[in-house]
Amino acid sequence: MIPEKPSIREKIAYALGDAAAGGIVWKVMSIAFPLFFTNIFGLTVVDTATLMLVARLFDVVTDPIMGAVADRTRSRWGTYRPWLIFGAVPLGVVFALLLFTPDFSPAGKRVWAYSLYLLMMAVYTAVNVPYGSLLGVMTDDDNEKNKFSSFRMVGAYAMGFITLLSFPYLQKMVGGSEAHQYAVLAAALGAVAALMTLACGLLTRERLKPVRAEKFSLKPFADLFRNKPWVYLTLAGICSNFFNGFRYAVAGYLFTYCLGGDVTFNRLIINYTVFMTFGEVTCMIFGALSPAFTKLAGSKKRAFTLAALICAVTSVAFFFIPMNSAYIWLMILMVVLTSVGIGFYSPLLWSMYADVADYATQKNGTSSTGLIFSSGTMAQKFGSAISGALLTLLLGVVGFSSGSDASGQAVVTIAQGCLPAVQHMIWAIFSLIPAAIALIMIVLVRLYPIKK
Repeated sequence: MIPEKPSIREKIAYALGDAAAGGIVWKVMSIAFPLFFTNIFGLTVVDTATLMLVARLFDVVTDPIMGAVADRTRSRWGTYRPWLIFGAVPLGVVFALLLFTPDFSPAGKRVWAYSLYLLMMAVYTAVNVPYGSLLGVMTDDDNEKNKFSSFRMVGAYAMGFITLLSFPYLQKMVGGSEAHQYAVLAAALGAVAALMTLACGLLTRERLKPVRAEKFSLKPFADLFRNKPWVYLTLAGICSNFFNGFRYAVAGYLFTYCLGGDVTFNRLIINYTVFMTFGEVTCMIFGALSPAFTKLAGSKKRAFTLAALICAVTSVAFFFIPMNSAYIWLMILMVVLTSVGIGFYSPLLWSMYADVADYATQKNGTSSTGLIFSSGTMAQKFGSAISGALLTLLLGVVGFSSGSDASGQAVVTIAQGCLPAVQHMIWAIFSLIPAAIALIMIVLVRLYPIKK
């Protein structure tokens, strides 16, 4: 009997999952943090960095556990889909609360931020690890997996494009203080993310049954570190998210302190979210072209290597653009060219995780799909948040500081004479540091042993 081929509708439904998690929740968290915490919420630079580091240590434990739990889930909705169906509403609600600024003392704000951020990471893990694992059980056709992965990336980048492009206009529409604007928009976006996640869970199908272990064991965790393809791919995944994490996290500071605020052309407002939107739409287009690019390159490894090389070269080129808003279109051009490389390699990463899961099943005799895909989610959160933590620490080293006054209002200061150092640090974090990371990615992917 010929297996049923997944429909376009199902691929679109699968894409809605990452449109919610990647295009709304993670995109806002990546680009708004740590700027939101330091300049609007009112945490200190040290508190912001510590918050993100603590959350990452938390994820190191919860992500693989969630992967193992998801692999052993049995329900009328399948193995992985119930986590999307029942996790949709908590995802939207916690996201909305995270971007709400309570009228608390500095100590109260600190408790609120830490509690909500850790809860957000836990809910995100409970939804996104099973979502990634779902790719491994919807089809056993490698070409179809590439297509699902490509739809996923297009969904994430398309929704990221809509979210970031509309953000400054929606802020203007909401009015009031920046804290009020973020709170209202987070509630609205959280509701949209919840609906998309629910639709993904309800409209996709699990056609394959995972080969389950008879009982819980720590062996699958130990097997991961003996799985060379997993080791190299996970390190490459962490680097790819460092690459994106630094650029997104520093974009708000780049406009505030290097370009003197928003740049306006006629009615077009180019702020930091719109600036990165040009990259989002490029990633969306070239993410859709990733399967064709991979076929042209001859293998996933070669395609990933070429894509990372594009990112390295264009990032270095950005560093030499003058730090002046008059060159905004040249900056945008470099962002677009960098995003060509990101668009090509992003779908490949998840398709390669599916290959690693197949390799592990053949080698070990039982499925660890959820556990393996959880490492992809962990790499995403680890790279984005650690880059945000390092960003605030690097800015603190060159004279940037933040906090709240006695009334709870956010206060930002730059030490006397340190503005040029802060500006150059911001510029390097957006360009040279990502370029170095892209070169490391190339080395890691060249060492990745699966040849497909």
